[in-house]
Amino acid sequence: MKPLGGTDMKRLHRDWRRKLDHRLDLVLDDVTSPFNVGAIIRTAAAYRVEHLWLGGATPDPSSAKVGKTALGTERYVRWSHHPDGAAAVAGARAGGLRVVGLELVEEAQPLFHIDLTGDVALVVGHEDRGVRRATLAACDEIAYLPQAGRVGSLNVAAAAAIACWEARRQQWQLD
Repeated sequence: MKPLGGTDMKRLHRDWRRKLDHRLDLVLDDVTSPFNVGAIIRTAAAYRVEHLWLGGATPDPSSAKVGKTALGTERYVRWSHHPDGAAAVAGARAGGLRVVGLELVEEAQPLFHIDLTGDVALVVGHEDRGVRRATLAACDEIAYLPQAGRVGSLNVAAAAAIACWEARRQQWQLD
């Protein structure tokens, strides 16, 4: 097998991009590690997330430490900073998005059971504490990522990547 060249890869990505009719945004509720924020930005750029709603102590994409992991992809994603996650969720909702929090709580459903085919914002939280209660209360729905291994949770950047993939997979499946 021969790897795709630059032109073929651009054509492939363009074909998938044309199949997107819905907006996907991310809310970062107090994600404090600049390296996690940078990794989330790379994922956001790859899955065509339009806007990052940054809440609380989440570092700005313009930060040098964030840039070490984002590797220049921050230029592809718009962002705004808000006092906390609940305010960021309010901004996303005012922008016409349905908001789905990702957290391990009793009310949560498996992410693949939630309809992500419309305009949606996915919420991820702090590396240790997760999404704050006030932020979760502001969400329309709450989901979790089912896991079968012995580890109970994922790194926030990994969880954001899986959630973005699932949202786009559902949207592409409509095709």
